[in-house]
Amino acid sequence: MQVELRHLKGEDISSLSYRELMFLEDSLQNGQRIISDKQMEVWRNITKRIQGAGEENEQLRYRMRELEIAEMNRNLGDQFGEVFNHRENNSNNAAAEYKSEMPFTFSVQPMQPNLQDR
Repeated sequence: MQVELRHLKGEDISSLSYRELMFLEDSLQNGQRIISDKQMEVWRNITKRIQGAGEENEQLRYRMRELEIAEMNRNLGDQFGEVFNHRENNSNNAAAEYKSEMPFTFSVQPMQPNLQDR
C-alpha cells in the first residue's frame, strides 16, 4: 500500500513497467477529472447562491422602500390631519365667540328705493 502511494506521488517510479506507468497515468487523470468536476460543481453552487442572494437583496430593498414610502405618507397624513383638526377647532371656537359677541341681529336696509314698485 505504501509503495502504491509513493508511486502515485511520483516517487520511485523508475522500477515500474510500461503497463504500470500507463495504469498510474490513467489513475492520476481520473483523479484530476473528478477533482475538476467537483470544483465546477462547487463553483456553480456558489454562483447560484450569489445570484439568489442578489435577487433576495433586490426584493428586500424594494420592500424596504415601500415601507419607507408608507411611513412618509402616514407621517404626512398625521401632519395634515393635525392642521385640519386645528383649523376645524379654531373655526368652531371662532364661530362660538362671534355669536357670543353679537347678541342681536342686523336687518339690512336697501340703499336705493325699489324701482319696480312704480
